[in-house]
Amino acid sequence: MTTGTVREELDGPGTPLRGRDKERAFIEARLDALDRGEGGIVRVEGPAGIGRSRMLAEAAAAARRRGTRVFEGAADPDEPFVPLGPLLEGVLAGEEPLSGGQRLRDLATTPGRRFWLLQEMGDRLREAARRGPLLVVLDDLQWCDDLTLLTFHTLAAGLSSHPILWLVAVRSGSVPSGVRTTLDRIRQVGAHELLLGALGDRATARITEDILGALPDPDVLRLAHRAEGVPQLLVELLGPLREEGVVTIENGTAGLPAGPPAPRGLPSVARRLDQLSAEARELVRTAAAVGGPVTVALLAELLGRSPAALITAVRESLDADLLAESGDRLAFRHDLIREAVEAGLPLPLRQALRRQAAGLPPGSAASPTDRPGPSAGAAGAGDAAQADLLRTAAAELAATAPGPAAERSLKALELFAADAQERPRVIAETIPLLWQTGRAAQARELGSSALAAGGLAPEDEARIRLALARLAVPFDFSEAVRQARAGAALPGISVTARGRMLAMLAVGLSMSGEHAAAEQVAAEAWETAAAAGDRTAEATLTTVRSAVAFHRMDLTEAFRQAERSAALADALGVSTSLWVPEALWHALLSHTTGRTAEALAAAEEGIRITSEQGRTAATRMWLMTRSRIHLEAGRLTEARADAEAASEATGDPGPGNLADVTVRYVMMRVALHTGDGRTARAYAAEARRMRSDGAPVVRHFGSWMLALMADFEGRPDRAMAELDEVMTSPAADRPAYAGLVDPADAPVLVRLALRAGAHERAAQTVAQAERRAVLNPELTFLAATAAHARGLLDNDLGLLLRAVRLYEDCPRVLARASALEDAGRKLAATRRSEAVPYFETALALHARAGAERDGARVRRRLRAAGVRRRPAQAGRDGEWPELTAAETRVVRLVAQGLTNRQVAEQLSLSPHTVGSHLRRAFTKLDVTSRAELTRLVKHRDSGE
Repeated sequence: MTTGTVREELDGPGTPLRGRDKERAFIEARLDALDRGEGGIVRVEGPAGIGRSRMLAEAAAAARRRGTRVFEGAADPDEPFVPLGPLLEGVLAGEEPLSGGQRLRDLATTPGRRFWLLQEMGDRLREAARRGPLLVVLDDLQWCDDLTLLTFHTLAAGLSSHPILWLVAVRSGSVPSGVRTTLDRIRQVGAHELLLGALGDRATARITEDILGALPDPDVLRLAHRAEGVPQLLVELLGPLREEGVVTIENGTAGLPAGPPAPRGLPSVARRLDQLSAEARELVRTAAAVGGPVTVALLAELLGRSPAALITAVRESLDADLLAESGDRLAFRHDLIREAVEAGLPLPLRQALRRQAAGLPPGSAASPTDRPGPSAGAAGAGDAAQADLLRTAAAELAATAPGPAAERSLKALELFAADAQERPRVIAETIPLLWQTGRAAQARELGSSALAAGGLAPEDEARIRLALARLAVPFDFSEAVRQARAGAALPGISVTARGRMLAMLAVGLSMSGEHAAAEQVAAEAWETAAAAGDRTAEATLTTVRSAVAFHRMDLTEAFRQAERSAALADALGVSTSLWVPEALWHALLSHTTGRTAEALAAAEEGIRITSEQGRTAATRMWLMTRSRIHLEAGRLTEARADAEAASEATGDPGPGNLADVTVRYVMMRVALHTGDGRTARAYAAEARRMRSDGAPVVRHFGSWMLALMADFEGRPDRAMAELDEVMTSPAADRPAYAGLVDPADAPVLVRLALRAGAHERAAQTVAQAERRAVLNPELTFLAATAAHARGLLDNDLGLLLRAVRLYEDCPRVLARASALEDAGRKLAATRRSEAVPYFETALALHARAGAERDGARVRRRLRAAGVRRRPAQAGRDGEWPELTAAETRVVRLVAQGLTNRQVAEQLSLSPHTVGSHLRRAFTKLDVTSRAELTRLVKHRDSGE
């Protein structure tokens, strides 16, 4: 991250801006409007080297001449990553920084504070805009982090009525999905677009004259035109020539007496090469040595790899704007770029590569100059055969390497004509591969476009709707139901297709919380799947059967069915499972039934495998699941880290119902346990949105979150009102836990109801808890929960003490601490000294969990009993009091030089979780780079 714009060109501020009169007039018009109090957004877009940064600098200078206050920021891929760095430094650096800088920095670097950061920065900008118009400049949007992008488009839209002009620049072509989403959003709110194209011949001649200090002769102009109107290439090409004596000036005219110069390296090309991975750099250099446009097959053969192994390197080279697609080949964006890359290679190597390329047998790979690509819109016999090979390869790779599989499937799709019979099936095959690799929005667009085009055979439509239903499950339960129901209703589809659509419908209904409907559909689906002999549908329906048993409070049967569904899915392979993966549900039930260590081991293995395979969607789902397990096991730091890591994924098509019932719920519960009122209120706002969701289960979670928030604020009556809909909903679909989302929370609800004077609801909750315990006699924690709830309702010390004893063998740390506190509270009324050990044990458990707010409450009870205890630092290392134990472990390994992925492997964490711990450590230790962190570790370890 850098402050101020980073110029792409080497021309100084005194060099005139040539060939951009229309663009400058447009900017001046927007500044005129700003002077009149009209804000807005201007997006400057163009390829690398075209002059985006220079245009932004000219606009900033023009604004300052008018007396407008200007903030300038820019992203830089070579600088250390700091969330919100480009925008934050832009508004806080310079001659007139925005007020409240330290608070903004604190909010930006504190996890869970995004809502308040947006509020604070918005307030500061409004305050500044009241004193005069503002110009906010943000360069190189394509390299901005997600928090910068979120803050920019949120504030730009929210402050549109204020005299604030946002001027942003972005490189055209391929950009990260988060950047593309941001561009789409600002376009929707009326952003102006300023597209910078190549300069014309006159402007090229004028710049050449500026650089050389003389009129160019025809030879020099021919050389200048090789830059193809790209200012940066023109400056880098001509700049050194006069100093080196290649250009001479006679009678006021610049000439090339020795002829055109030999190809040479260019600084901008060298910088872009340095930013590539080693594999992509090797690919670009090989392509440069070959010469003209080259096929991937030829590059693969020259590099001794398979074409599939080059997918990432090719994409990286295209994204860097070094290479471009040219039919079925890769070509350099400009011949000057190719020559600059080639100039950096030893001559013998260039000659050897060219000889090797020229000598390849025609059948093994296309040579650089042979046949053209297929004509658009038509697929010949050769193309169809190649597409079939690609589909076969994608199917083989799907289970272990979905990323390469998705690329092959997309390539196969390109080879089929728009009306090809096979195309709908390939679309259905591609959608889950894109979703699994984190490209859900692209997957949904692919399927939706196919459905919108119409003309599909029922069987083809069913396949596509099944794929879209699978895609929708993590994001929109109701949409999954809609797609599955529409597919199942199609006339004339095969028994297998109908069975799978019904199975997916049952999953969607079950996850949505429509349990009675899910059970009814599942019964029909079982018959259909049995008739088709479809084991894939059977695995999915076994998961539904488990969910039905769970809803009926038969946890033993639910766990048995979950084990069976996970085993079936594992035997079939994850790529054929309708709900990926069934093991998620099995892990969550393992924890619910007291097998927490087993559940965490399964989650860690799931995260490791899916991360290695590039299965982004499944990794995120595992992180969500593990965050719930950590929360309920009383590991608040780990729960928050997993929830934050799961929140970082991009490319999702919506807020995400699965995230609602995991990530957002976890973050709010952690905030309540730690006394973080601001974060809790921010997630309460999410809960209010959840209350209006189409899925009953999401509404139930939202209601429970709002009830907990009201209780946190000391409003028990309001808490009960929030639960009205849940606790009075039809019995068939009412949550199995009477409004709760975790059976261990029954005592929480009883306590809340008693404070509100809602005795009947407290009794209802106790009855449900006791029924669960009776139905599942082997699950000790359910018996503990029932005794705890009944002890609170009846104010019975004996039952509270029984709950304490039963909780001793359970992994529910916070539930046990709560029972200890309630037992101590009852004892303190008559036998104060006997209450102290209960309070002290509860305090130790809260400290171990990191539940600062709960610990503070218990310390107050201890003080009332005549005992004082200092606040404990949960899980803290004595040498690193700022950090949790988990953060300390990560910091020490990073200081040894390990990458995030290597740290993740050593600690059995996901790289996402390691990144979350590391960001929090950076904030707490006030460091901004790994080098600075390493120095700090060495300093502390030395004892200085």
